[in-house]
Amino acid sequence: MRETGFKKKASMLITMMLAGGMLLAGCGNSGGGSSTAPTSSGNSSSNQAAGDTIKVGVLHSLSGTMAISETSVKDAELLAIEEINAAGGVLGKKIEPVIEDGASDWPTFAEKAKKLLQKDKVAVIFGGWTSASRKAMLPVVEENKGLLFYPVQYEGLEASPNIFYTGAAPNQQIVPAVSWLLKNKGKKFYLLGSDYVFPRTANKIIKAQLAAEGGEMVGEEYTPLGHTNYSTIISKIKQAKPDVIFNTLNGDSNVAFFKQLKDAGITNKDLTVMSVSIAEEEIRGIGAEPLVGHLAAWNYFQTTDLPKNKEFVQKYKAKYGKDRVTDDPIEAGYFGVYLWAEAVKKAGTTDVDKVKEASKGIEFEAPEGLVKIDGENQHTYKMVRIGEIQPDGQFKELWNSDKPVKPDPFLKNYEWAKNLK
Repeated sequence: MRETGFKKKASMLITMMLAGGMLLAGCGNSGGGSSTAPTSSGNSSSNQAAGDTIKVGVLHSLSGTMAISETSVKDAELLAIEEINAAGGVLGKKIEPVIEDGASDWPTFAEKAKKLLQKDKVAVIFGGWTSASRKAMLPVVEENKGLLFYPVQYEGLEASPNIFYTGAAPNQQIVPAVSWLLKNKGKKFYLLGSDYVFPRTANKIIKAQLAAEGGEMVGEEYTPLGHTNYSTIISKIKQAKPDVIFNTLNGDSNVAFFKQLKDAGITNKDLTVMSVSIAEEEIRGIGAEPLVGHLAAWNYFQTTDLPKNKEFVQKYKAKYGKDRVTDDPIEAGYFGVYLWAEAVKKAGTTDVDKVKEASKGIEFEAPEGLVKIDGENQHTYKMVRIGEIQPDGQFKELWNSDKPVKPDPFLKNYEWAKNLK
């Protein structure tokens, strides 16, 4: 998908970070927050709000392999800023975006976040996509008393006091998807993912859930980011005869996997592929044909039938082009700006500690429906949706949770998850 072209450089960086324990160390901080306490007050609120504007950082990959994904999220965040400014701004000031390029390189994300907080004195950063980029920015925002709004679903088992998570926690995507599949598609699961932190942690969760809910894992495979030859794995899948492939592949691998699966004569009539990283933008890149009939779990689809969403899609297309699509991370990036603005208005300041305190329980009517900041963990209540991919590249919603689900990033409410780290 949009981690398209995570080729040698990205793979090498991920491998190096994994080898260094950086990613897994972050996931291991499962006690409800990072162990790194804020130590600096260099990001002064008086500087942030000085002058006629309030500076905010927008930090995404605008070059490199992730640009195809993150550019769209950046566009959504700028749209929200434009709308808020048109309505009068925040605290009587216009929001001034300072845009930086993470360049699909995790150390660069850390360097740019530091620059935004220490030099530009931004009040908040909206940014990131991969867990690797978030893990790189996490210690920077904590040490500099900064604030990061992170817009992408992730593997959970983390809650930094300096990050707001507007994408799904695992109980708002992975866990309900597994339960739905067990009830509707079958018990035999084949787990296939890219070899880095998100798929491995997600599959750790899925294996524990399958054991508790009567499912059976009949295969588990990981391939390097950018891997494109799935013939051997597809042969194994044929032998294992699963009811479901739970897909946590990322990047170009999805293009190769789905096309080779179809070439092998395996369609949605034979088994179901449930994906948690393929949205409308990825379907545009892959092409809808090999994906038709397969499923994805998200909190938002472009087809979500709500007046607020129709308005959002219309505005996004009007600004960026009729061929552009909206998807879950784009929508989460968009409403994250509004949530921060509402918290600042309520706090009457951009001071990070006061904004965090004011944010508790703040609600916003987002394109996906009502979202609310959970004061316990700074994640958001979100509706869960499962959709079937259609020939036009859009989703037909098959199921939803009826109401926004409380975020549970550490899966504390699941007995079967008590030993997960």
